[in-house]
Amino acid sequence: MRVQQEVRADGETLEVWIDQDLCTGDGICAQYAPEVFELDIDGLAYVKGSDDELLQDRGATTPVPLPLLNDVVDSAKECPGDCIHVRRVSDRVEIYGPDAE
Repeated sequence: MRVQQEVRADGETLEVWIDQDLCTGDGICAQYAPEVFELDIDGLAYVKGSDDELLQDRGATTPVPLPLLNDVVDSAKECPGDCIHVRRVSDRVEIYGPDAE
């Protein structure tokens, strides 16, 4: 499935990234939103790009598709490593995750 950048109802585009330094490798994120997250051979979770490839650069982000927003948010809430960050693209303010305001 190709992940497309989507805009939320309030007009904001969101992106998600994972802090691999805190990732515990539980795979909860990949269970909730396999179109967005995947575990790599190193046992850590990464976000996927629009071409379904893992984005392994530190701090790599991917757009949150509107149909998967709830799954991505649930992933951030349930992550035992508290390593999933969802933020607005416009001002880079985290709205879900450990640094959410």
